[in-house]
Amino acid sequence: MTGRAWAADERFGAIVRSLQARHGVQDTLQRSVEVAVELFDGCDYACVSLVHRNKRIETPAYTDDIARRGDDLQYELGQGPCLDAIWSHETVRSDDLTAEHRWPDWGPRAAEQLGIRSMLCFQLFTSRDSLGALNLYGTTVNAFDDSNATVGYALAAHVSVALAGEQELADANLVLADRTIIGRAEGILMERFGLTGTQALEALHRIATQQDTDLHSAAAELVNDGRPRPA
Repeated sequence: MTGRAWAADERFGAIVRSLQARHGVQDTLQRSVEVAVELFDGCDYACVSLVHRNKRIETPAYTDDIARRGDDLQYELGQGPCLDAIWSHETVRSDDLTAEHRWPDWGPRAAEQLGIRSMLCFQLFTSRDSLGALNLYGTTVNAFDDSNATVGYALAAHVSVALAGEQELADANLVLADRTIIGRAEGILMERFGLTGTQALEALHRIATQQDTDLHSAAAELVNDGRPRPA
């Protein structure tokens, strides 16, 4: 490995460690877009698009309002490189949006209205789901090359791992919170009506059914108002 390659590798390693040190999804995403501008000379703006379970897409992190507007225009028109990266391709690149035929509506408007000439997008994914895309915007033609794609793909992989880990932690915390509320509701029923744990859980299920709601909501209402009404 040459001295230059070693220095680049060390720099990338430091960046990856900084991502791992983030706390929370938003913090991780914001740092990832800042890192993209630092890493790539041709990248003037960067942002992350995320897909929600209802298929709604948003841009929660961006380095400049230009990047957010570029994403919003893609969502509005239903076409563009970040959408292709999210739904179809691991990487999407365009060297000159004014000569681009893949997005006939978005490309010319992005160039004319926002001054964007080049794009490079990377799919953010886990083994189970497509999460979104890391989008790099350049204001010059041919802003990105094959070496950018290689490093960007590695960066996107690390962001995907961080996102997946945060999501699993969030899911685990939700499950824990649900179980805590349900346990407190069971305790109230057991104390007030002399029920066993099994009987209390069965009563809570009946309350939820009677109120046409889910178990957690029924338990939360019981805990909050303190007036258990077993069915």
